[in-house]
Amino acid sequence: MSEHSCPTCGRGFDSRRGLGVHHSQVHGEKLPNRECAECGTAFHCKHEKRYCSDDCRDAAVSYEGKNNPNYSGGKTQTECEICGGTFEYYPSEKKGLYCPPCVESEDWRPKRDISGENNPRWNGGKQEFECDVCGDTVERYPGRVTGEIVACGEDCRREWLSESFTGEGHPNWEGGDTGNYGKGWNRIRKLALERDGYECTHCGKSKEEIGRNPDVHHIVPVRVFAEARGFTKEDAHYKENVVSLCIECHRKADFGVIPKARLLSYVPAGTKYGPHVALPEGAARVESGTRWAQRPERPVQ
Repeated sequence: MSEHSCPTCGRGFDSRRGLGVHHSQVHGEKLPNRECAECGTAFHCKHEKRYCSDDCRDAAVSYEGKNNPNYSGGKTQTECEICGGTFEYYPSEKKGLYCPPCVESEDWRPKRDISGENNPRWNGGKQEFECDVCGDTVERYPGRVTGEIVACGEDCRREWLSESFTGEGHPNWEGGDTGNYGKGWNRIRKLALERDGYECTHCGKSKEEIGRNPDVHHIVPVRVFAEARGFTKEDAHYKENVVSLCIECHRKADFGVIPKARLLSYVPAGTKYGPHVALPEGAARVESGTRWAQRPERPVQ
């Protein structure tokens, strides 16, 4: 007679292991092998587990007070150094000096005086300087006097800038004015304005918004042609080298804020270098591939 019977189908087995294998494979469920030490429920677990669930474990084991593995004596009473009241704190924290209400409400932390000479960055305070433009006396912190001049205000600073960045003082100075643009300039200027619809090709401002006709800007400057061997300044006047710009955009183009590649993209395709086989040395032209890649599809007028 079999010692172990299947609780589901009643089949007998000689060993508990055989019964367990049968129940797992045939009935799809493992037989219980543990009994919960808290509620007595039978359950299956391959590890040495005393409780069937976390709830039973929490109910059976207390972690409060001395039962907590991190317990170090509980709270200690002490006296607040501000109000004299008694309060409790955990010894594992820093030594209790002030009760919670005093920490929140009292101005117990001494404030450090860092004004004037007590400031670790103190270097003497403001000093008197003479304005390099008008000669008036002005007070400044030495650490803020770092420019080329000391100016008492914006008016003097602008006056100095106007004088210092004129002519040879300008960072874009290239030897002075090229003089009259010469023959062909008036004709090409008119053609450029008509082609661009009397609008700024960069920002789109109209003639009415500008208050006059847009400027016509040479992408490769006239001075490059004027100074190059084998060229004249009149060689700069061709439609692929000029573009209409408002006053603000013209200034940006002169200072290089608007790249030559961008300006070239506003110009319709035509003769690659105007009437020339190539541009003069120093023209810093954009490679033709870049130019045609950025050029919008606009008909030649």
